[in-house]
Amino acid sequence: MGPGADPDWTLEVAFTDGSRATFDMKPLLSCEAFEELHDLALFRQVRNQGYFVEWPNGADLSADTLKLGAASGSIGSGS
Repeated sequence: MGPGADPDWTLEVAFTDGSRATFDMKPLLSCEAFEELHDLALFRQVRNQGYFVEWPNGADLSADTLKLGAASGSIGSGS
């Protein structure tokens, strides 16, 4: 099952350890690598690529980045 991309620019992700988290991606949209994801249609095309999630434009986030963000709250908010 792939990550869920919601219309409020949040990602719903599940990790291999069974934990789940919701990430608010809006703060990252101001970074050059993620600017194109302002296009909601593109944002919602996120795919699980095994150890990372990726969009068709090449933007990606590793599982480590997502997991660290969940622990620190720096990327989004873990649930």
